Amino acid sequence: MSNAPKTLTTLQQQRLLLYLTTPAGSPGRVRKKLRNYTMALLMLDAGLRVGEVVKLKRGSLIFAGHFIDSLILPASITKGHTERTVPLTQRLKIAIQQMHADYWLYYDIGPDDYAFTKGANHTPLTTRQVERIIEKASICAFGSTVYPHELRHTFASRLMRTVNARVVQQLLGHKQLSSTQIYTHPNHQDLVEAVKTIEPTEVR
Repeated sequence: MSNAPKTLTTLQQQRLLLYLTTPAGSPGRVRKKLRNYTMALLMLDAGLRVGEVVKLKRGSLIFAGHFIDSLILPASITKGHTERTVPLTQRLKIAIQQMHADYWLYYDIGPDDYAFTKGANHTPLTTRQVERIIEKASICAFGSTVYPHELRHTFASRLMRTVNARVVQQLLGHKQLSSTQIYTHPNHQDLVEAVKTIEPTEVR
């Protein structure tokens, strides 16, 4: 039996993000969906732990009024108490720009405030609240429950197919390489893709 962490398929990723970007109702609900989409991308495209997401300050995502190309996670919020740097994907950069324009400015969230809040009162979301957000979104998107750590697992598993394990270790903030090597185990999607490679081509 495989010891591979549970991850999302490509189709599940697409459906989850589509659900999170589909406008819904009032401007307040639209802002919440943007917030939720950005949090999901930080886990799916940057490999953050849910505990790191809720502790992020707005100033880590916009530095001195400038949008960032790489996110520097301070040691004070990481599990291993070690600072790490993660380059951002283009879609994550765009999401952060939208958060600035439509959420942080609207709620007057400053650089020393938490980035992901319940709204105008600047109270940060809890890890359990983010878990419920991702659980609900995944059920609505494709009828199956997904947890935040599975988004991080998906990030790591995608990387392990293309880059050195040491690079993945640094991006995830693992102290031991053995923690990263669990992503070398093939998951169900890997098995499906492997069998596809031996599908006979149709003869016409």
